[in-house]
Amino acid sequence: MAEHSVSSTGGVGFANEFWTSTSGDLTQRRETITVPDYVSEIGDATPIVVDPSDRRQPWIGAGAAITDAAASLIWGSMDAEQRHAFLDDAFNPAKGGFSVIRIPLGSCEPSAQPYYTYDDLPFGEHDNTLSRFSLGTGEPGAPDATKDFKYIIPVVLEILKINPAVKIIASPWSAPAWMKNTGHLCQGGHLRFDEWTGNGFDPMHDSFEGCYARYFVKYVEEMARIGIPIWGVTVQNEPSNAPKWPAMMWTLKQQAEFAHKFLRPAMNEKFPEMRIFINDDSTHNILWPVNEVVTPQEASSVDGFTVHTYEGPYSNFFNASRSFPHWLFGMTERRCMIDETPADAAHIMLGIIGNWLVRNGESFIALWNLALDERGLPNQVGATGRRGVVTIQHETGEVIRNLEYFMLRAFGQDVTPGSTVIRSTNHTPDGWSGGLGSVAFLGANGDVTAHVYNPTGEPIEAAVTINGQGGAWQKVTVPAWGLVTVHKSNGEINVSEVPEDDEFELNPAPKHLIGDVAPGKVRVWGHDE
Repeated sequence: MAEHSVSSTGGVGFANEFWTSTSGDLTQRRETITVPDYVSEIGDATPIVVDPSDRRQPWIGAGAAITDAAASLIWGSMDAEQRHAFLDDAFNPAKGGFSVIRIPLGSCEPSAQPYYTYDDLPFGEHDNTLSRFSLGTGEPGAPDATKDFKYIIPVVLEILKINPAVKIIASPWSAPAWMKNTGHLCQGGHLRFDEWTGNGFDPMHDSFEGCYARYFVKYVEEMARIGIPIWGVTVQNEPSNAPKWPAMMWTLKQQAEFAHKFLRPAMNEKFPEMRIFINDDSTHNILWPVNEVVTPQEASSVDGFTVHTYEGPYSNFFNASRSFPHWLFGMTERRCMIDETPADAAHIMLGIIGNWLVRNGESFIALWNLALDERGLPNQVGATGRRGVVTIQHETGEVIRNLEYFMLRAFGQDVTPGSTVIRSTNHTPDGWSGGLGSVAFLGANGDVTAHVYNPTGEPIEAAVTINGQGGAWQKVTVPAWGLVTVHKSNGEINVSEVPEDDEFELNPAPKHLIGDVAPGKVRVWGHDE
């Protein structure tokens, strides 16, 4: 039996149990706690009933984005030993168990390299056949390598050696500039709809829409050739955003039409199992029921819908999830600031993303970014103050794990991909207010896992039971802004421990660009209130 697993007593429990506690201020960092005894009276404790009979959506997994910026720190600031230790801790299923990554399909921000796509030409020139398409040059990770070969590809290949089942989602920030009406990668613009780039009027081979769909397929094909299987693509990252980095504008209707008429037929030729997602933007964009915008025929070509959580109202999520409930739903982007308070960080990560959205239909999580340095760099626009899932000291490769890491590990270590989300008692209506929140899972092997989240600044006592155990309760104190995980199994349990952090100074000042809004806060003229 594993060191921290404890045999149950009285015939009501599982053979092994593993309980941990993480406080919002990280004075407790997935600290193993003694398995509580069973009691029949709970007193003033908040009851949490886990119900495996009420089964919801499948659970795919959780992880983070491997951007050019994050990969440059992992590959360039760490030596080989540091890099392997960090990636093995995060992605090894016997350790952190991260199982999803998101990568940019072309340049994004943040990036350590100047912006690029895979087929860059001056505006006015065309490459209808994509004969100049290239993921980059050089050996993966070599100093003279370019584009994806410089940082992203070698890091992803190393992750796949550790966990070959990791699901990879690719998202474009912009089409090549020559495919856009503006002729520029940055500050929005849109695809050259209803224009022609070939010799004829075959929609798939001669239109810009068809050419761009084939650009997606070429990317998937070239990545597969070097051993990187792409599981899913989103049509566009943040299609409502026109910032000074690579960006392109789409309405939800345009995304659905493109997926139905061009991207799905193009993928069907070589990658018919490819998952295609639309939206990939914050919930402030989902203003109407999606089935009033997207037709059932278009929805049949789409596998799912992804959201970011920078802006609410988060309840707009239901405009998608209740329009096409057969879709797969995921959260594909959110970060914190370096100086985020424990309360705000917990409300973002443990509350909205790790609790409320999972309870209401989310099947996977990909945070933004896996790593940034002690300043919030690198990037191409001088923005400091952001933080990644971990912070890497850019000169030494040392690591500090942030609350985001502990949220992801609560899924990766305790919830096996392929589990099913099940109902559990909840006392927070929105993920960041009220009393204790919970989310629970039933593993394919019969394991039961629950996360109990405290959105308040004071410890709260919980009493946990599982449907079928009658009045047998286990009482535990959930720390302020914190999380208690409960993993019950009749088999072995992953009881690996989080490595100790290094120590170095954070330096987010001067902080550029406006901060990200925590739940309950309002952005006002460049600062949060």
